[in-house]
Amino acid sequence: MKMLAFFFVLASFLASAQTKPAGKLDPAKPVLVLDASCGTCNFGMPGKECFLAVKYEGKVHAVEGTGLDDHGDAHEDKGFCMAVRKAKVQGSLKGDKFVVTYFELLKP
Repeated sequence: MKMLAFFFVLASFLASAQTKPAGKLDPAKPVLVLDASCGTCNFGMPGKECFLAVKYEGKVHAVEGTGLDDHGDAHEDKGFCMAVRKAKVQGSLKGDKFVVTYFELLKP
């Protein structure tokens, strides 16, 4: 019984733990606040797998440089597969992908 309680507390902690930003913030570059979510689940992009995407200048782009699992459980209530979130982002478009050099998920 104690082990079950321990695992419940541990799982709750891990689910609510704040993730660290990906990359390093460059004060010389602009910081964008973009919508971020699962490209397949919430942005309607084609594909069979879940992947991180951002909405930039009215278009949705797959993200390179960080991924869904780097920012918590994508399937929890406020995870990327369940909600569109705001993120502070630095990076640029390379073809049809948004390559991030910094990505910080904002609190809901």
